Amino acid sequence: MSETFKPENEAQLLDAVKWAVSEKTPMEVIAGGTKRHFGRPMQTAGTLDLSAMAGVMTYEPAELFVTAKAGTPMAELTATLDEKGQQFSFEPPDLGPLLGSGVDKGTIGGIVATNLAGPRRIKEGAARDHVLGFHAVSGRGEVFKSGGTVVKNVTGFDLSKLMAGSFGTLAAMSHVTLKVLPQPEKIRTLLVGWRADGVYDHGAMKVMSKALGSSHDVSGAAHLPAVAAGTSAVDYVSESGGGVTALRLEGPGPSVEHRAQALKDEIRDFGRIEELHTTNSKTFWREVRDVRPFVGRDDLPYVWRISVPPAEGSRIALFILESLKGEVFYDWGGGQIWLALAPVVNAGAEVIRAAVAEAGGHATLIRAPADIRGEVPVMQPQPDAEAGLTKNIKEGFDPEGVLNPGRMYPGV
Repeated sequence: MSETFKPENEAQLLDAVKWAVSEKTPMEVIAGGTKRHFGRPMQTAGTLDLSAMAGVMTYEPAELFVTAKAGTPMAELTATLDEKGQQFSFEPPDLGPLLGSGVDKGTIGGIVATNLAGPRRIKEGAARDHVLGFHAVSGRGEVFKSGGTVVKNVTGFDLSKLMAGSFGTLAAMSHVTLKVLPQPEKIRTLLVGWRADGVYDHGAMKVMSKALGSSHDVSGAAHLPAVAAGTSAVDYVSESGGGVTALRLEGPGPSVEHRAQALKDEIRDFGRIEELHTTNSKTFWREVRDVRPFVGRDDLPYVWRISVPPAEGSRIALFILESLKGEVFYDWGGGQIWLALAPVVNAGAEVIRAAVAEAGGHATLIRAPADIRGEVPVMQPQPDAEAGLTKNIKEGFDPEGVLNPGRMYPGV
């Protein structure tokens, strides 16, 4: 019989994990459930539901940190920070709509566990770079903690970096502390338009490279080919009639105005330039952040996230699309390729892995039916030495394999 535990505090969480260890019962760890189908399908006999462990524990705007229980909805946290004009500067995405799990249901624990980040990652890093500390229960049934409420508080091994991106396979977090930063006063997005006929991704890589290499402190650089651009709720983007390269500038009003004009002068030769101000900029970058061009696309069931050197982005994407039917758009200056594919054997993994290997990058299968995720490596396959290290870490934290077993790699 399947067991479900829904602890309301750390003591109850500890009891639940201890029971799983004593009974050698593998458990699926969830909270909001928005990323439940991100990763390999698991064979578990129970569920550890952390959704009741929710709420902001401590928020110190002047000290730039917030501590919240792991099951706290991101929507609640974002609203709390908004009241004080603050934000998580790594732009945590909401992948619920992409994965068919609803809007605004994700939790802070899920964001940290999957180490997600949005377009500002090129400047601010990912979730792992903003975690100051956490409390958790390991797969051994032991409570442990790391870090605190300030940046320079780590001595020895930084467990926060290990927990971020571990997909709940090492421990179940009870609460986390993250740093926060002020929201920008103004946002300006420069849009470089490209003709509708043909593919102009290579030119987009050049303009993004030039912008990111400038002194103008660009905080977002994305390119949407014509089809992806046409899905935007921002008229300037959807009605452009072609591809759009977007460059974001943020900060105090006078600074943004000055930098926007200076950058515009530097990239003027690439094509026509339009501007989005703060409100439309927020809408546009939220669409990029949440992979909105591929939401609800039943004709493109497989979605990959591919990371390569930015200069190689368009070349790798076009190489893949010569063999497979699909669509792409680019973030992180071309270093992150979002690729959606039409039905194809093994989600096109062989072609994609070969292209990525040549560029020295990695690819993650974000969206696919369970049977495909059970057959195709969802995460980038690891070299033997790295795979051995991953296995040893899993055994060190969770020797009985009771927490999300096999979610990232088979047998781990």
